[in-house]
Amino acid sequence: MAKITYIEHDGTEHTVEVKNGLSVMEGAIRNNVPGIDADCGGACACATCHVYVDEGFLAETGRASPMEESMLDFAENVEPNSRLSCQIQVSDDLDGLIVRLPESQH
Repeated sequence: MAKITYIEHDGTEHTVEVKNGLSVMEGAIRNNVPGIDADCGGACACATCHVYVDEGFLAETGRASPMEESMLDFAENVEPNSRLSCQIQVSDDLDGLIVRLPESQH
């Protein structure tokens, strides 16, 4: 299990425990964290679970796949640390992960 902190655009923090094997998106949905819409349910077919990964965890979360990169083209305000939270699998290595949510998901 990993503790993950989701920070809404307004600064509101939600720290929750997420089981290994789930995605960061599933952790948000199961814990009612606002700001992650997940319209496609985690199929990497939309960009409504866009997050900004804390710089200290970029190596642990890995690089975006080509499919994920193409979906990020549909997100607003993409940054070098942008990821789709449905594509980040939770493991013990992500304990303490911080992700920030964009102002809106489209």
